[in-house]
Parts: sequence; C-alpha cells; structure tokens
Amino acid sequence: MSEHVVEDGRRRGKDGRSELALATAITRAASRQTYYTIRFLVDRDRVADAYLAYAYFRWVDDRLDGDVEKAARVAFVARQQELVECCCRGGWPSDVTREEAILVRLVQNARGSRSGLESYIQHMMAVMTFDVDRRGRFISQGELAEYTRHLAVAVTEALHYFIGHNHPGPQCPARYFAVTAAHITHMLRDTSEDITAGYFNIPGEVLERYRLDPGDVGHNLYRAWVESRVRLARDYFAAGKDYLAKIANWRCRLAGYAYIARFERVLNAIECEGYRLRSAYPECKNWWTGLRMGWSVLAQVLWGHRPAYYHPQEA
Repeated sequence: MSEHVVEDGRRRGKDGRSELALATAITRAASRQTYYTIRFLVDRDRVADAYLAYAYFRWVDDRLDGDVEKAARVAFVARQQELVECCCRGGWPSDVTREEAILVRLVQNARGSRSGLESYIQHMMAVMTFDVDRRGRFISQGELAEYTRHLAVAVTEALHYFIGHNHPGPQCPARYFAVTAAHITHMLRDTSEDITAGYFNIPGEVLERYRLDPGDVGHNLYRAWVESRVRLARDYFAAGKDYLAKIANWRCRLAGYAYIARFERVLNAIECEGYRLRSAYPECKNWWTGLRMGWSVLAQVLWGHRPAYYHPQEA
C-alpha cells in the first residue's frame, strides 16, 4: 500500500477499545438480533472480535449500497482488499479511517491462525467484491451459486469460530446448507429493493429463457421460478437442521436454529401469497412472530430436531 505502515500494531498506541466501541454501536444499530446473539451466545473471550467482524463488513456493505459511481465503489473495495493483504503480511496501516481501523484490529487478532475468522474475512471480502461487479448487470446461475457459496462459507465458519469453538461441528457438505438456504431467501425477500439499487437477483438465463424483465414479479413464469427457489431453500434448511442437531454446543445450536427461523418466516409469507414477491415483509419482524419463533427455536434446542434426511440439489 502507498500509505505508511508500522510493523507492529502495538506501536500505534491503541488497545482496541475505540474500535470495539464503534463496532458495537454499528452492530446494534444494524441488527438487534445479531447484537444480542453476540452478547449472550458468543464465547466470552471472542465477543469483542465478533462485534468487530460483523461491524466492519456491515459498514463496507452500506458504503457499496450508497448512491456513488461505480468507479468509486471499485476503488473503495480495492482499498479494503489491499488493507487485508497488507495486514496479513504483518504491516499495520496507520493512515486508516475509524471504520478501517476495525478491520486492522480484526486481522491482527486473526493473523496466522488459519482459523474460521480468517476464512470469514477472505470469503466476505469476495462477497463484497462481487457485489460491486454485479451492480447494474444480469448475473448468471453459475455466478449466483459462487456468490452464495462465498457467503455460506463465511457465515458458517464465523458461527463455529465464535460460538462453541472447541466443538466446531463435522466437516461435511451439510455444514453450509443452512446459510445457503438463508441467502436464497434473503435474495428473494430483497428482490424489489435490490432492483431499485441496480441488483438483479434472478439469473440472466431465466430472464432470457422466459423473456422476462427483472421486475416482472407477478408473471406466472417468474412466480414459478420463485417457487422453485423456495422449495430449494426449504430442503437446504431441513438438511441444515439435521447438521445443527449433531453439534455438541447448545449455544451454537440455538444461534443456528434462530438464524434459520428468521428466514423461514419469510418463506412462509412468500408461499402464502402464491410466490408473488413484494417490496417488504414487515410482519416477519413483529413481536408476536418473534415470540412464536423463540418458542420454536427453544423447543428444538431442548427436545431435539427430528432428522428429515433431505438431500438438496445444487443451489
């Protein structure tokens, strides 16, 4: 990097408290569920890193979603990639913003560990880079699958790194199924909002095959595609629950079931409306729905999940 770096982060005279305070504030403002999951379920010695990990990429994502020219977005994400690479080499940049200092502190803590935290950083940066590239253009099914894979690996490895890290769960294909399903659901839920921002969450091949526009969410063929994605997400969630049931740490299972329940509510709403997507799903966030979700999650943790033995096809 062109900016001055120092070889040892400790020479900067920082103990990480300012970065942690900012990261905690960003997390709480962005997602109460994430904030309280970290506060109450993450391993005590990893709470600070969990706030740093979520907050930094939340900030990057918000910046990339802003109303700025593509050249500026490309330059911004390229700088973030350079920061990661610089820190991984052991050089700690001194000319950074307050938010970038969160990343510096996070990589310092992850450096050389070959851990889930390092995997989270690398795969989430790949997600951010692709978001810059895909804005304003149609994406292929292959690109969409790779995009989902990066996110699934990032979130899953972070879950196991931060919660019950002494019991990381089995290494098998089902390890990433729950987050794969969540991303499928997330992209359906945000379809209308993303179109406005220039992101198209339906593969270009589907649009070309059926001669659809990205906004034709009421078209029968579009709804048929949505139904296929909902069914795929259901299968992945079922297999993901089977995987979670094998994890020894109850806090990790609780966090995983809560994560799944959050998105299953959206699938329920989409199904009830004949797979016609709408611009928002506020009822999935009300207190009564949250209460019912909480009871369902608790029941799965206390009394176990009955395996469904689903074998999802490729996302």
